[in-house]
Amino acid sequence: MELSERLGAVLDDALAVEREPDGAVTVRHGGTIASLRVVPVTEGLELVSLTQMLAWDLPLTAGLRNAVADHAQATQLGTVSLVAKTPAAAAGGRRSRKVADVLLRYNFPAAGLSDEALRTLILMVLATGVQVRRALVGEQA
Repeated sequence: MELSERLGAVLDDALAVEREPDGAVTVRHGGTIASLRVVPVTEGLELVSLTQMLAWDLPLTAGLRNAVADHAQATQLGTVSLVAKTPAAAAGGRRSRKVADVLLRYNFPAAGLSDEALRTLILMVLATGVQVRRALVGEQA
């Protein structure tokens, strides 16, 4: 079984899995959305690339920047980053405040991992993302 097929299969028991036409897998967990895809690097080396949307359209403040920087430093399973964006002008021509999305990215080689180990690693990364989301948006567990 190819790695892209394994991703969906190992997560089916734990999460609702959407298989995308391009081979990616999309899962939702704890208010987040994550995309997992296989990235071939060279013969015999494939990486699982996990991108998890933790929060979106948060007001871009110094406090948010600092909180994301703190999480980026403290997070061991993945890289937490902030993507600033300027929304379209609000109705009536008023300028909107800048907002930001927060992501967690994690890439790892999957060769040699059993199905259980692959599932466990992915669930650990997703749980880390959920913890960061809760801290940033103030959600309770």
